[in-house]
Amino acid sequence: MIPPQNPILTLKQVVKIYDDGPTPFTALNGINAVFYPGELVVVLGKSGSGKTTLVNMISGIDRITSGEVIFGEVEIQKLNENDAARWRGRNLGIVYQFSQLLPGVSILDNVLLPMDFCDLYSSGKSVERAVKLLESVELEGHMYKLPSAISGGQQQRVAIARALANDPPILLADEPTGSLDSVTADTIYDIFERLVERGKTVIVASHDPSLAERATRLIHLSNGEIIEGGDEN
Repeated sequence: MIPPQNPILTLKQVVKIYDDGPTPFTALNGINAVFYPGELVVVLGKSGSGKTTLVNMISGIDRITSGEVIFGEVEIQKLNENDAARWRGRNLGIVYQFSQLLPGVSILDNVLLPMDFCDLYSSGKSVERAVKLLESVELEGHMYKLPSAISGGQQQRVAIARALANDPPILLADEPTGSLDSVTADTIYDIFERLVERGKTVIVASHDPSLAERATRLIHLSNGEIIEGGDEN
């Protein structure tokens, strides 16, 4: 696939140094990368290569030490904590290795939470949208159950529905199938591919090289540096 001319997300010389221990540790060292609409980008690397740190820099959950993270015309590193949270809620969906659903509320309410936070939809519209999202991951029949009442793979599908609640253009996934069997993992990646067909940008951090055949593009990360695939045009 030839990507569109304009990237949706650009990283320029991103550096992240953790200096709260006895010795400063450089987790990311001069990352340059671009991401386009309609891509499924898999960031491959071994444990400790910097994948999760990269996800956190893109999302603004953690602060970069230097460099730029640019979404459209927004420079994420310049946002204060509250503005970054609002930006993240409207523009990013995040899926982790473990679903991180709230255990004490229903599956439906878990999907409603991001919409309540960003206040993009009226009450009736948000419920309607949450139901449709659960239908899209084939879990509408479980919407009133607690997360503990469904399987791990089903919980991860709920997490995807929740991540899509505010219709963000980018979905970030950090080892989203790391705790799942191969059949269930394939189901998750089928969902990602459908999202890409709709023009979403899906960025997956993983240590699993078998995902290469699923990706539009691969980025290889090692020791906090991109060794292949970050700034292809």
